[in-house]
Amino acid sequence: MPNGSPGGSPVATATERIFGDLQEVAARVRGRLEAEITESSYELPADMAPASEISRFARDERARVLEAGVSGLEKLATHREDELDGDESFGVEAIVLMEGRPAILVQRQDFAPQHDEWAVLDGQRPAIRESLTRVGRVEVSGHPRLDWIGTAFLVGPRAVMTNRHVAVEFARSADGGGRWTFDHGMSARVDPAEELPLAGEPPGASVPYEITEIIGVHPDVDMALLRIEPSADGALPTPLAVAADAPASVPGRQVYVIGYPAWDGRRNEPESMRRIFMDVYNVKRLQPGAATEFTPGGLVLKHDCSTLGGNSGSPVLDLTDHRVLGLHFGGRYGTGNFSVPLWELVDDPLLTAAEVNWV
Repeated sequence: MPNGSPGGSPVATATERIFGDLQEVAARVRGRLEAEITESSYELPADMAPASEISRFARDERARVLEAGVSGLEKLATHREDELDGDESFGVEAIVLMEGRPAILVQRQDFAPQHDEWAVLDGQRPAIRESLTRVGRVEVSGHPRLDWIGTAFLVGPRAVMTNRHVAVEFARSADGGGRWTFDHGMSARVDPAEELPLAGEPPGASVPYEITEIIGVHPDVDMALLRIEPSADGALPTPLAVAADAPASVPGRQVYVIGYPAWDGRRNEPESMRRIFMDVYNVKRLQPGAATEFTPGGLVLKHDCSTLGGNSGSPVLDLTDHRVLGLHFGGRYGTGNFSVPLWELVDDPLLTAAEVNWV
């Protein structure tokens, strides 16, 4: 649900601004639900009964929540927000997250055809695919608890950008000043694969980039720059283009995030969310949305893409020209998500040392 509505939401943009015609969306979702019920009405063979019971439970739960969401959308469309009950509020949020602010699986560095609100992604597919190959999962060896930490993306000839709070899991300040090094016994790499395999196929080949040096950790914003080397049989792609100036306008500007969302227990109704989406975590996803707020001269760019914990270090890219506008670093339930507006750091010495590809 939008801010200020019953139940709250991690999506910061009002539902009517995401969808426009709420009655049309309600009719579309109801039509899909009716089609699913018709197509799945037959009985499965007896030897598949246990699996069918599980799938039927998940399907029925999803249908129940989405039916409530359709009812909620119809009330919102006629300005009866005060009549929404808890199920309807949650159902509207489910529709927003499934259709308005989805987290699209990336497979073979590509994504499935999109419809309705995000059909625009299909027209931008070649450029988005180029962006996908330049984002990877930050993985570690020697960590006492974790085998991966967050996301990083290529910004220079041999440099990736991520968050400070990602880097400090495997690096430490060497002199109490500006020099950083690896923690004893630890190493790290960036893997641009880590996708959910296509059905019936083995995982794709993985060619990770070794992190060889901590270029630096920014003293003022949640940012770290890391030196990388390709594997012996691979080469580094050209870096992403990073915005050297602010976009013409921010609120409502279409953007997308690429990263590796992990399970986030801070969301409301976590078990219901699992049943609705049968969620797959820790793999690469494309997450479209909109920039929502920026104060000139400030160091926070807000957006409403559906991000989770593993998105720390993800790029926020402009859907118009595919420049990186921001470095995602976190979110707050019911408020939205936050990133560092990179054009504000165009003369920063740390980014100069990393030879950031300003465009």
